[in-house]
Amino acid sequence: MSKLSLIIENEYMTRVRKKSFLIMTLLTPILMVALCCIPVLIEIFSSNDMRNVTVVDQTGLYQGVFEDNEEYTFTYLNTQTTSEQMRNDDTPYAYIVITDNLLNNPDALTIYSHKQTTASFEMEIENSMEEFLHEAKLASFDIPGLQQIIDESNVKINITSIRFDEEGETHTSAGLATAIGMISTFIIYMFLFSYGGMVMNSVMQEKTNRIVEVIVSSVKPFDLMMGKIISVGLVGLTQIGIWVLLLVGLGFGASMAFGIPLFMSNEELLTQAQSMNSAAMTGGATIDPDMLNIAQTLSSINFTQIVVCLILYFVGGYVIYASLFAAIGSAVDNETDTNQFMIPITLIILFAFYVGIFSAEDPEGSMAWWCSMIPFTSPIVMMVRIPFGVALWELILSLAILFASAIGMTWVASRIYRVGVLLYGKKPSYKELFKWIKYKA
Repeated sequence: MSKLSLIIENEYMTRVRKKSFLIMTLLTPILMVALCCIPVLIEIFSSNDMRNVTVVDQTGLYQGVFEDNEEYTFTYLNTQTTSEQMRNDDTPYAYIVITDNLLNNPDALTIYSHKQTTASFEMEIENSMEEFLHEAKLASFDIPGLQQIIDESNVKINITSIRFDEEGETHTSAGLATAIGMISTFIIYMFLFSYGGMVMNSVMQEKTNRIVEVIVSSVKPFDLMMGKIISVGLVGLTQIGIWVLLLVGLGFGASMAFGIPLFMSNEELLTQAQSMNSAAMTGGATIDPDMLNIAQTLSSINFTQIVVCLILYFVGGYVIYASLFAAIGSAVDNETDTNQFMIPITLIILFAFYVGIFSAEDPEGSMAWWCSMIPFTSPIVMMVRIPFGVALWELILSLAILFASAIGMTWVASRIYRVGVLLYGKKPSYKELFKWIKYKA
């Protein structure tokens, strides 16, 4: 077994055997789901204390407009209540004072409180009153059945999006494509930072402890650097593989539990949709129409292509940035000195992330297209565009540029690494790094 293989095996096994790797690999999907559920949990466990609200209606026109609910109870007063009386009585959560006909004077409603009221409370008051005034305004026109006429004139449509592709017509969903693109982009963004930083910290740790001096006596610096890059990259691929298996398992479970035909082809789904009406007439329908629509929407996304591209762009982007991180780790003696080199790289990755976010609104725009070709931004930006449909030649061109750049960046980083890893006590500048690249072996 070659020395490079031994380095890769040792680095890889050391990382995947850590409890932290296993825990985070299994917990990350759960944490992501939990983050989506946090608003619901907050709502469930939030304070259920009933708040009393006093409505001072000096006009007598708005009795019963505000109805009691799970959060607020409303008490109506027709008497004149002064500001001083309200100031001295802090029992109610708030006072709602109406001094005039709101149809003629929209500013005649004021909320008084001892503590700042919430935005949701003010919105609830506003919506309830506006709904009441809307109905009162319609009634003032004295047109029989006017509300019914307005209700019947409101028409809600259901838009079906169909995209033409090489296979024919495919049902699409902009919302689903955006969500998948953003998730893929976030995964790439997170992995580039976390695993690139892992390579840099490993290099710095060995250099600080002077272990690297012993290692390079029997291993070439290039093999040592590549061993770290490859092993950490394999750890990332292992994590992605586990997540893909978990998602497939969850998808299969959802298919079985909710009757969603996730694993039907487009042709089978189309045939099923065409036969729904006749099957329903004879009582033979086996798939709920809503579930069938969900399945048609999911079938519009080429998940195989997304997973393959996610892996390829992760590998290409990771090699570029991990090489840069390894070069930085070898050139400095401590974490403080990394700032001058890390800031430009961080800005590039953040720029790519923001371009990816805005590319979801214009995946075919000039900014999105060019950034999906530039190797430093393409891993992040292209993953947003792929769910919307990208021509094969664009994918091939983008990947070719990415991997060619990865090879070139590895060569550049290795030139810096072989000099910097054995250099101590000096904080190098960018000018010196360029000199190291030109040194002959």
